[in-house]
Amino acid sequence: MRQYESKADLIQEITERYQKFRQEFVEIPEALRNQRIASVDKTPSENLSYQIGWVSLLLSWETQEQQGMSVHTPAEGYKWNNLGGLYQSFYQTYGSLTLAQQQELLDQKVTALCQWIEGLSDQELFEAGQRDWATTKAQWPVYKWIHINTVAPFTNFRTKIRKWKKEALH
Repeated sequence: MRQYESKADLIQEITERYQKFRQEFVEIPEALRNQRIASVDKTPSENLSYQIGWVSLLLSWETQEQQGMSVHTPAEGYKWNNLGGLYQSFYQTYGSLTLAQQQELLDQKVTALCQWIEGLSDQELFEAGQRDWATTKAQWPVYKWIHINTVAPFTNFRTKIRKWKKEALH
C-alpha cells in the first residue's frame, strides 16, 4: 500500500485519482447507466454507488465517534466477512439517482472527505490507534482506511469502467 509523506500528498492523490475516475463517466449516456456487461462486475451506476457508499461510511464513522457514539464497522447489520449485502445496500440507496446526481453527490462526499483530512493532525492521520473505529487487528492508521476506500478503488475501478465503455459504447 502506498505511503504518504503528508496529508497534502494524500489529498492530492485522492483528488487526482478521483478526477480521472470521474472523467470516465462524462460520455456514458444515462440510458446505459444500468447496462451489465459480462466481463465487468459493476454497471456505471453501481460503480458510482459503491464509491458513494464507502466514502459516506468513512465520514459517518468519524462523525459518530466524534459524537461519542459507538461505531459499528463496516455498517450496522453488516460484517467484514460478508460485504455483498452492504454493496447491495449501496446500489439500492444510490442506484435510483441519475448518473449526474450520483456524480454530484460523490463530488460533495470527496470534498467533505478532503476537508476532514485537512483538519486532522499528522498524528491522527498517520499513527495507528488514533480512532476507535480504525482500531482493528490490522492496526491501520486512519490514512490507510482512507486510501483503501478512495485512491485504490478510484484507480482500479477506472480500469473497469474504461473496459465497460470499450465494450458498451463501441
